[in-house]
Amino acid sequence: MTHRFEKPDFPSAAFKDASIPDLKNPYDRPILAQHGLTTAEILYHMPDHPSFLQSFVWQQLDIAPSFPILKRFLDFWESSLDGKLHSVTVAHKDIATPATYRYADGLLHLH
Repeated sequence: MTHRFEKPDFPSAAFKDASIPDLKNPYDRPILAQHGLTTAEILYHMPDHPSFLQSFVWQQLDIAPSFPILKRFLDFWESSLDGKLHSVTVAHKDIATPATYRYADGLLHLH
């Protein structure tokens, strides 16, 4: 059994009429598009030497700006670990972003 795929003729009326979700509305975004890589640098006081600060780097896929997984981790930290939190610095980068185009400045021929 063979399948034959024809190259679509863009822009076609079928493509324009297709139901494309509005990515500005968070409820229409795909699940992967909602998640991004979250990196948190956690500074905490060492339990044996409270005047010293120790750094811990944490990375996880999380949803910005609410960061529910990071909040759950920090709640666990405060309830279960001895080191008192000093500060948390958070950086976030979306995984699924719109494509970016870059035009070539020149053309190179070989042979």
